[in-house]
Amino acid sequence: MNERTVMKQLIYAILGVAVIGGGIALSAVRQKSPGVPPVPARTESAPSPATENNPPVQTAVATPVPAQTVPADTGDSKPAVPAMASSTGASARTVDSAVKQAIDSLLSGQLTHEQRRDMLKKLVESGKIDEAISELQQRVTDDPHNAEYQTALGQAYLEEGVSLQDDFPGKAILVMQAVKSFDAALDVDPANWEARFTRAAIMSHYPAEANKGQEVVDQFTQLINQQEAQPPQAQFAKTYMLLGDQYQKLSQNDYALATWQAGAQLFPNDKTLRKRLAGE
Repeated sequence: MNERTVMKQLIYAILGVAVIGGGIALSAVRQKSPGVPPVPARTESAPSPATENNPPVQTAVATPVPAQTVPADTGDSKPAVPAMASSTGASARTVDSAVKQAIDSLLSGQLTHEQRRDMLKKLVESGKIDEAISELQQRVTDDPHNAEYQTALGQAYLEEGVSLQDDFPGKAILVMQAVKSFDAALDVDPANWEARFTRAAIMSHYPAEANKGQEVVDQFTQLINQQEAQPPQAQFAKTYMLLGDQYQKLSQNDYALATWQAGAQLFPNDKTLRKRLAGE
């Protein structure tokens, strides 16, 4: 695959991922399945989301070690003991308070996918996204095996890419950096929902000639299996929506309908799934 084709794929991805939160209007005609639609096909690597659970493997996330305080000068002839640098190196850096607060929130695990995106968009709008990326890059350097750092960095790259106007090469570079960060996060923690969902959502916007369709199906199906082993969260409905969309792109309309129906049963108040089932 030549460089121009790769660039085209990434441009499609960055343009498409800007609307992940609200869904995408599809031009294909949705077909109603006769009778009971079949359950999405199972593969060894991606079990059916509607038939069995596949509990995620939980991986411990390294906890930063707090910095030690430099002893005060008591006038003694012995020199003071220098401060020990923390595992994140944060004690040796000055970070804007708004940036630090945003990063702390991103790493808290308390935000939904949309809240994380909104927070990063505010950093973009305030002109502080580069500082946030720089800080997250340093944290990743200090602790490369921290999946949360890698995930937050990937999402920051992505939101900066979305914000660029006509700089398509810049967009492509940022998408590649984001995907690389998500891959690193998943290497450490395969059950990281944010990393797998966002990476799969990017890939779902690749053009057909990229031949990523089945890989996208496998990734979203793996996420659904993971979700079934956890308490329901409203953001989990997006996985069903995008998996159904991907089946439709592959002209597997029965599977698409079955996936949207399965999602709507779990999340009956989700407006996007209701629209998919209504053919809107």
